[in-house]
Amino acid sequence: MRAVKFSWLKSPMLTAFAIGVLLSSGLVATNSATAQQPADISTSERKVQDFIKLLDDPDIRAFLTAKSAEASEVANEPVGLQLSDFETRYRDHLVSLQNAIPRIPSELSNAAKVVATDVNAGRPGKGLAIVAILIALGYAAEWLFRRAIRGVRGEGHSLGSARTEAPNQAIRVVSEVISLAVFSVVSVGLFLIFDWPPLLRKMVLTYLFAFILFRIAVAIGRVLLSPDEDADHAAPGSPLRLVPITNAQARFWHQRIKLAAGYFLFSWATVSVMPALGFSAEVVRLFAYVFGLGLLAIGIEIVWRRPAVTTAGTRAARWLLTAYLVLLWLVWVAGMYGLLWIGIYILLLPKVVSGAGHVAQALTGSDHRETSLSRSLLNVLIVRGVRALVIAAAVGWLATVWRFSPAAASGNEMMERLVAGLLNGVIVLLVADLLWNLAKVYIERKLDASAPNDTESPELAARRSRLRTLLPIFRNSLAVLIIVITVLTILSGLGVQIAPLIAGAGIFGVAIGFGSQTLVKDVLSGVFYMMDDAFRVGEYIESGSYKGTVESFSLRSVRLRHHRGPVFTVPFGDLGAVQNMSRDWAIDKFKIRVPFDTNVAKVKKLLKGIGAELLADPDVAPQIIETVKMKGVEQFGDFGMELSFSFMSKPGYQSVVRRRAYTMIQQVFAANGIHFAQPTVQVGGDDKQAATAAANIISLAQQKAAQTRTE
Repeated sequence: MRAVKFSWLKSPMLTAFAIGVLLSSGLVATNSATAQQPADISTSERKVQDFIKLLDDPDIRAFLTAKSAEASEVANEPVGLQLSDFETRYRDHLVSLQNAIPRIPSELSNAAKVVATDVNAGRPGKGLAIVAILIALGYAAEWLFRRAIRGVRGEGHSLGSARTEAPNQAIRVVSEVISLAVFSVVSVGLFLIFDWPPLLRKMVLTYLFAFILFRIAVAIGRVLLSPDEDADHAAPGSPLRLVPITNAQARFWHQRIKLAAGYFLFSWATVSVMPALGFSAEVVRLFAYVFGLGLLAIGIEIVWRRPAVTTAGTRAARWLLTAYLVLLWLVWVAGMYGLLWIGIYILLLPKVVSGAGHVAQALTGSDHRETSLSRSLLNVLIVRGVRALVIAAAVGWLATVWRFSPAAASGNEMMERLVAGLLNGVIVLLVADLLWNLAKVYIERKLDASAPNDTESPELAARRSRLRTLLPIFRNSLAVLIIVITVLTILSGLGVQIAPLIAGAGIFGVAIGFGSQTLVKDVLSGVFYMMDDAFRVGEYIESGSYKGTVESFSLRSVRLRHHRGPVFTVPFGDLGAVQNMSRDWAIDKFKIRVPFDTNVAKVKKLLKGIGAELLADPDVAPQIIETVKMKGVEQFGDFGMELSFSFMSKPGYQSVVRRRAYTMIQQVFAANGIHFAQPTVQVGGDDKQAATAAANIISLAQQKAAQTRTE
């Protein structure tokens, strides 16, 4: 305790800071007194002058100098000597416990005399009787209260058994809180009305407070686990059970919570009143460690009898957990309280954080993906906030344990800075995690809301397409920014100078820029493509030999899906000029050949009817901006005329409309006797020569046939 009390004197900086604060406070007090009461001026000035004279005292100066030198020597000691000091300190702790064992019988006898005279006053069991009476009166008042609100509780249960369990849960929580408040006020208030001896007062209040804490722990377990509900109303995920476990697990854990909480609080109350009964600090520690054996036995019983989720490796895991619990008890006995709490956090903190998240999720309602944007952000803020508060509370308690530990009192500034930086780093990570999850949920909901929809207007479709393009890039950039700021903040808390790191990063970035010109070109080209809104996710583009639908982006490349399936990953620097085939509208032209004797006016009239039918077709009409029209005769070919046609449609639907138009044109032409032009070849010459040649051929054929018959 002496080391803790004067530990601030071991640091020259802290000593100077304390002196400066005292002088500043004296001056502030003097100034305020001048403005209000002139009579106090001399008093304040006299106090400051006395303090300055006190600092001029050679003995005090020598004392402060010695303490500063001692702190410097401790801070500059080699690591080996510091470890030796730690070893000596813990060995002395164990030796003091060993030396306290022979004193236990005498101190127990002395404590029995104190209880008989100062607590019971010659009437054995007086203190226990008072505690029992107060508890009975508290229960009586609580029973009257519960009976008075039985109608409300009955309505709550009927609601829960129907389909509205959330109001029932709120009624249960409020009922538990008010019932415990009634029990506490009646039991403690009735005791405080009367005047009691100091020792009796302390013992009764301590055990009564421990019993109230036990009731609170049991009530919390009952609200979270609902062990008394049946399978229909307390299944995992039911609103009546905030923790997603089965009925058997709920009953098991609720019983163990009652057992562990009752034993721990009784042990804590007993150890708390032992110093007042004359027990020395070492004997009190011995009793605390003996009570800890009971907690160890309860923990081992939980390990071996808890309902297992899976049977794979269960026995080996139980043996490992048992050894781990025994090791934690040995660490506690050795006085390594910081290491003890770290071990407890490793064992319990992940489960506690997960359970807190489940409880917060159950209280906030449905999942954030199924609600509005504001509700989703609120759910994330509550769930992540509750988990962060649990971890922050654990870190705060660990900091408190470290602050009052012998290692902190040794004056090792490097160790203090390292521990403080690590604990602050955990808080920084929690804040970064909360900010990232809020931003991620916001971006995800915006991406879901910007999904393509056939019924939206072109302006809205363009805006949503741009969001789908830019939000993923913004999300990746934000993640990098949060990571960099978090790392720099943690390093700064650990005492690392981050200014040289930032300057070095700038120089390193310039070096990378000169050495990786292609990468810089790709990144900058991508930035300008985004600024120019050259293309978006879902659009079909063509650049050089690359074409396809834009699927995604990175900082340096774009991913294109060809209409036949292949995927191209093209760096922005290699794109060059980009043809975007998915903006606003598209015009498609095609030609048809007909014979020279075709009636062009009739064809044009028939095409007007086809255009009207296309506009009436529900499958293709929504995609047509201007229907199919005949432009006229484009040119004369070798075997027919070329008629030109065109139409305007939405981007990406040209082939659909064109195929439908081809089908209708073929059907209409066939029905009206119009043919498509076909290549023909005419063979011409002298008719007489042709007849002579034909006769010669026939004569030769007849001669061959006669020879064949003769043979």
